[in-house]
Amino acid sequence: MIEVEHLTKRYGDHLAVDDLSFTIEDGKIYGFLGPNGAGKSTTMNIITGCLAATSGTVKIDGFDVFEEPLEAKKCVGYLPELPPVYPDMTVGDYLDFVAQAKKIPAKSRKEQIARAMEKTGLTDVRARLIKNLSKGYRQRVGLAQAILGDPKLIILDEPTVGLDPKQIIEIRDLIKELGREHTVLLSSHIMQEISAVCDTILILSKGRLAAAGTPESLETRAHSGHTLELTVRGSAQSVRTALEGLENASIESVKALENDGEVQVTLSCQRDADVREAVFYRMADAHTPILEMRMQKLSLEDVFLELTQSGDGQADEAAPSDAEKEGA
Repeated sequence: MIEVEHLTKRYGDHLAVDDLSFTIEDGKIYGFLGPNGAGKSTTMNIITGCLAATSGTVKIDGFDVFEEPLEAKKCVGYLPELPPVYPDMTVGDYLDFVAQAKKIPAKSRKEQIARAMEKTGLTDVRARLIKNLSKGYRQRVGLAQAILGDPKLIILDEPTVGLDPKQIIEIRDLIKELGREHTVLLSSHIMQEISAVCDTILILSKGRLAAAGTPESLETRAHSGHTLELTVRGSAQSVRTALEGLENASIESVKALENDGEVQVTLSCQRDADVREAVFYRMADAHTPILEMRMQKLSLEDVFLELTQSGDGQADEAAPSDAEKEGA
């Protein structure tokens, strides 16, 4: 459905998308996951033809976005982060306006609007002004305009941002429903958001593809190891000597605590290895009593942070402002 090859976008000296390549298959829900400024929205704007690329190619259902923009855009329904709605119009009038803009034939326009409202739960509010709707319902209006015309591909940029927990659940359920009939690409910087609805996750960092896979495969990567944290009474040297050569684990750190005679130890353990009993006996033989023992498994969030943090441990830099974009 989507083929992106060597896509690059610069805003002056800022490299927002850096030689990005990926493929999206038909009939699945894909998720762009990454911190703010990772290049998710820029990539989506380029795919939808709203933004020019510095270099690279994008094809949607075989149509080149830059060479055949009209044919490519016919395949796409797009909901940007801020829904493109007119607050002084009613829901029905706005969707009729969008249907005309999409050149949906008059004979089928009424039927398609009704179907879009039914799918998004808007039928009962079709006569209400959009400005009088809750944020959750305004988001539904944005989704309705995206699916008008029955596009093969639906692109959603941060579709649940600013919603309350109940509205988030409703929008997630709606996205799952849309995924039964359309290919869906959505972006978020929230791990739970993406893993809850997506078949495949694409993790972006600094404009590049850091990882890709199903939630299950990424979870397997997350659980490839774990740490064992100990607080013991003894010296750092005695602890190192006692744990030297421990099978299926290695010493990550040994740190003396402010409490006199206490040491904090972190062991890096191999996947599925439970070394707690072996550690207990080694500490007992060395006469270094264990005061506390905790096993810490890596989570999907740990993998996300590992892949997306910069070298200094800070989050990736923010995306350029609108003013910078205009200047570029």
